[in-house]
Amino acid sequence: MPSILVLFLCSLFVLFLLRLERKQAPGVSLALWIPTIYILLTTSKPLGIWFGVGGATMEEGSPIDRVVLTALLCLGLLILIRRQFNWYSAIKKNVWVVLFVGYMFYSILWSDMPYVSFKRSIRELTAVIMVFLVATEPEPRDALQCIFRRAIYVLIPYSYILIHYFPKYGREYARWSGGQMWIGVASQKNGLALLCLFSALFLTWTVIRRWQGHDIPVVRYQTPVEVFLLFLTMYLFTGPNHSFAYSVTSTVALAGGLLSFFVFLWMKKVGILIGSKTLMVMVSLIIIYGSITPFVGGLTLYDASSALGRDETLTGRSDIWAYLVPYVMDRPILGHGFGGFWTDAIREATSSHAHNGYLDMILNLGFAGHILFSIFLLSCCRRLQKVMTQDFDWGAFGICFLVMAIVHNIAESSIVGFTGILSTVILVLAVSSTTNS
Repeated sequence: MPSILVLFLCSLFVLFLLRLERKQAPGVSLALWIPTIYILLTTSKPLGIWFGVGGATMEEGSPIDRVVLTALLCLGLLILIRRQFNWYSAIKKNVWVVLFVGYMFYSILWSDMPYVSFKRSIRELTAVIMVFLVATEPEPRDALQCIFRRAIYVLIPYSYILIHYFPKYGREYARWSGGQMWIGVASQKNGLALLCLFSALFLTWTVIRRWQGHDIPVVRYQTPVEVFLLFLTMYLFTGPNHSFAYSVTSTVALAGGLLSFFVFLWMKKVGILIGSKTLMVMVSLIIIYGSITPFVGGLTLYDASSALGRDETLTGRSDIWAYLVPYVMDRPILGHGFGGFWTDAIREATSSHAHNGYLDMILNLGFAGHILFSIFLLSCCRRLQKVMTQDFDWGAFGICFLVMAIVHNIAESSIVGFTGILSTVILVLAVSSTTNS
């Protein structure tokens, strides 16, 4: 079948899914498309790549992406003003978010690339504005589910089409080994894995809620359609070799998220509710473990690399960590400034990121920023546990997503600020929980 025809049919399928989503959430405003577009942009390739107008270097960035993101930021601010958004209340309820973003901007003062740090800090601010926009919807949790569904309905089918019919955009090849990797709509293999992580957990949660009778589908075929999307997600997740060893980090993280969810379901069945202190201790231990790992050169408690089909260097991660740790020790307290460390020269010498989000955070903002962000994550955990006492399904989803994200962050840089898909979802879950709790 011609690739253009397949693309056309896929587009019709996506439009059908979006129409289905509109029936599921008829009460959301048109303004919700602004954060939806933001999520679609941050989860897929930059517009500069799609249109071939990106900067010559990573430090230059993409002019078209800056223009579009700036437009979304301005539109978001205008809508918040029209809705008479209570800034004082929002800051008071989300003090750790505000302090962290403020610290990002403050770090521009000692960054070696102040303009780059400024641009990337603006992107973080844009994420916060998008989240506040969702929080001002009449039903923030319904609005969140609407955004999640829209993102999955658009990005998963198009990823499949790009991989199989437009390989120029949907595939790439490893720098050294030359092995084929699926990237779909994302910029790299790990980006597609993150999209699949998010989609798999949300769709599993949705299907189980429907099975339990907690969510009524608008049409009888909605659940089969979403089960199909779940299978398509897992197909993309296993990669060209159709093996869960294709992305070990993502497989372990997804297993952790799903296992947590089923444990919560069992605890609810037997009448046990886990306390906030217990959850915060568990989250703290994962963060501490992930933070220590790059400094000792590998997994300290149990090295499962061989069992998971990887070498003892965790596919070269220990070498990358050994290269980067001396840079941490140069500026251990304040770091190199947010977005000010990863120059094109360093990327060429070692990697595009630290393959450990905790190490990346320390490189950018030092141990001070790392502690501040860890406190934010713990505050999210406490809020979501409180939500679980009032709305079990929603609170359990939030906590499981948090667990999945911080586990994934041990071997990938998936939570460095608020602009990645995992960190954006954590932020929006935390901020929206203050609205209905």
